[in-house]
Amino acid sequence: MTALASDAGRARSGIVPILLCVVPFSQIPLDAYTPGLPQMVVDLATDSASMQNTVTAYMLGMSLALVPVGIASDTLGRRNVLLAGLSVLIAMSIACALATSASLLLGLRFLQGVGGCTCLVVAYAVAADCFRGRELTAISGLLGAAWGLAPVLAPAAGGFIVELTSWRGVFVIIAIAAAIVAAIVMLLLPETLPAERRAPFDPRRTAGILRDALVRPGFLAFVLVFAAAASAQLAFGVVAPFFYQTGLGYSAAIYGLVALGLGGVNLAGELGCAHSASWMPARVMGFGAFALFLAGAAVLTVTGMTVGLDFASITLGGALVLGGCGVLCPMMYGMALGLFERDHGLIGGLISALCYLAVSGAMAIAAVLPEATQAPIGWLYLGLCAIAGTLLAVSLPSAQHATQTQEGTSS
Repeated sequence: MTALASDAGRARSGIVPILLCVVPFSQIPLDAYTPGLPQMVVDLATDSASMQNTVTAYMLGMSLALVPVGIASDTLGRRNVLLAGLSVLIAMSIACALATSASLLLGLRFLQGVGGCTCLVVAYAVAADCFRGRELTAISGLLGAAWGLAPVLAPAAGGFIVELTSWRGVFVIIAIAAAIVAAIVMLLLPETLPAERRAPFDPRRTAGILRDALVRPGFLAFVLVFAAAASAQLAFGVVAPFFYQTGLGYSAAIYGLVALGLGGVNLAGELGCAHSASWMPARVMGFGAFALFLAGAAVLTVTGMTVGLDFASITLGGALVLGGCGVLCPMMYGMALGLFERDHGLIGGLISALCYLAVSGAMAIAAVLPEATQAPIGWLYLGLCAIAGTLLAVSLPSAQHATQTQEGTSS
């Protein structure tokens, strides 16, 4: 019995590195090309709002596909659905590199988001197949750290690729890297959802699961906090190139280095969640992260109204926001997913879909905010803080109780 448990533990451990390769590809296509946004405005003869909306189009594609992809992975198995999604991502990345108009690029980005969403929802579903309780929250932190590598490395790498080639070269590199990950999945990832545990598609059953999830205590609160934190992270990635490059006059490569540093702070938050989830009370970790988020929002708002567009103020405010949100995103995702014993593809798809629909709305707002100072994005963050703080105050005590109950049941 002990030998079997040991073998199972080694098998589960071997899956984690593969998931750490997969999950960033939901985010890399979102961040890697952002240093090229100013160049794209010129090349495609359009305006900055239209190019910022290519980010929104990607997230909208993700949002609408997450639940269907989750259902498909519960019905058909994780591995085949993941490979299909990676194939779509590769094809659409190549098509984006060849796009000749802003309107065409918007449509291609929507489809690219459909492919990219599988890397998020299936990776977390595989994790939930293999881990439970605090262990799942810790693994969610690791996956969140891998997801957080995109804001760390992708803009930096994208900035240099834009300098060396053009924004089109970024999409070519995305396609090549996604093809390598697809080969890893094909060769090394086992199927974690055996046929006997799969759920044949039944619209009435699916509707019942979704209804029960939405009324389960704590679930919606966790998802909305996740959405608020993710909105803050992604909105900064969209407006920051225009602050640093257009407003302050730095090159795409210099912005890439700044994004590398800021992304490092976000990554530290993700890793902090993974490290602390097994021993730190959820209330302490959650409100500590929220305090950083709120402080960053305040710095951006106050300095934008008093100092104006300023390198140090934007960088400090952004670092505080990204550090706090780096903890909140994986923490909330893991706690929401951990409330359920099965149908992890469907539940994970629901969590991500609700999140990215909210993020799409926040990004649409961010795209039309004035970029003369950092104050408007600071005000947006303060609004998100008001939502997140209220929900954390209501949900975290029940979250701790739910986690303890779940661990007692599983033991």
